[in-house]
Amino acid sequence: MTDHMLILAPQTVRVRFAIEPVLNATDTLLLLSSFDNQYGFPEWITTTRDHLPPQRKHVHELLIKGVKILDHEPGWPDFPTYVDHLAAMDPVELRDQALQWMCEPDRLAVMDLKPLDHDRLLQDLDAFLEFQREVAAYYQQHYADKEEQAPFDAALFTEIHALYNDPPRLQQLAVTHLRAMWGEILEPEWQRTLPMLEESVRAFEQLDFSVLTAQEAIRLVTGRDLTNHWQAELSHAQELVFVPSAHIGPYVRLFNLKDTTVSYLMFGARLPAGTRLQSPALSRSELLVRLNALADDTRLQILELLTRYDELCAQDIITLLDLSQSSASRHLRQLAATGYLIERRRDVAKCYSLNRDRVDDTLQACQHFLKMK
Repeated sequence: MTDHMLILAPQTVRVRFAIEPVLNATDTLLLLSSFDNQYGFPEWITTTRDHLPPQRKHVHELLIKGVKILDHEPGWPDFPTYVDHLAAMDPVELRDQALQWMCEPDRLAVMDLKPLDHDRLLQDLDAFLEFQREVAAYYQQHYADKEEQAPFDAALFTEIHALYNDPPRLQQLAVTHLRAMWGEILEPEWQRTLPMLEESVRAFEQLDFSVLTAQEAIRLVTGRDLTNHWQAELSHAQELVFVPSAHIGPYVRLFNLKDTTVSYLMFGARLPAGTRLQSPALSRSELLVRLNALADDTRLQILELLTRYDELCAQDIITLLDLSQSSASRHLRQLAATGYLIERRRDVAKCYSLNRDRVDDTLQACQHFLKMK
């Protein structure tokens, strides 16, 4: 008798590409706050962030980093329409939407934090400040270098708590700030980068994604193997929407829409590998991302170290180069995101090897770009 074994085939997903102006705008606003302190973002982000007037920067930190007034909202035709929607909302509904994350156990589980009761959050300033201290401590431990660590800003979060308790003022401040940021900063940059985003979408739409799983589609679009990432988040995805960004650099972001099987993934705008299209703007943008990852002595030391070892775990690199854990983590994230390192897990440790094909590809990309007519 012949044994028959049934193997469940990996689930394919519907794939489409979209510009998503509001997703792009809200993500750029997040990058312009001090929340994202990783390396490798385009110069426009760091320059614009550094040149925000002090009062504008303070309000931006209040609303984006502190109050978290923005959620990532796909489907809107443009950013001004989205801001008009925020202006028309009931102020209490807008406030409750902004603070909801502090009341949801699932969103806080990764930080090992207990959610706050909605009424206590608003009424008990001490409880609110203690919660924010714990959130700040988590991000300091996991993402900040020791030399960058700043004391908890109780005054800032006291101001944030007062805003939560004054929904009309919160709404007015948010709408005024977002309209000013759009008119003075985001709109000119959007007009400059939109043709590049549209060209990236057109190029990828020529490819056939019909038989690919979510992870296979992500590998084709981003050039990165993220098999060990987002397995739970993508397990129920039936549609994957790719959104090119001019500002996210080598990183990617995944957003799941609540109560749907649709996931959105933002990636640095690029052309598919092997495409016949030639776009100086896109080629230059992707080349800058790759070269930026090499423009740092510590990252070059990491790459040089991995030319002498087949594989090293993160702790090995920390020890050999005398790095802090947070500093090593940030450098390794950028190198892995840019494709120079291959990352895998060995038990609970993250280990890395040099992606020599990526190094060769970058050298070829430089040669090709400089020969373009």
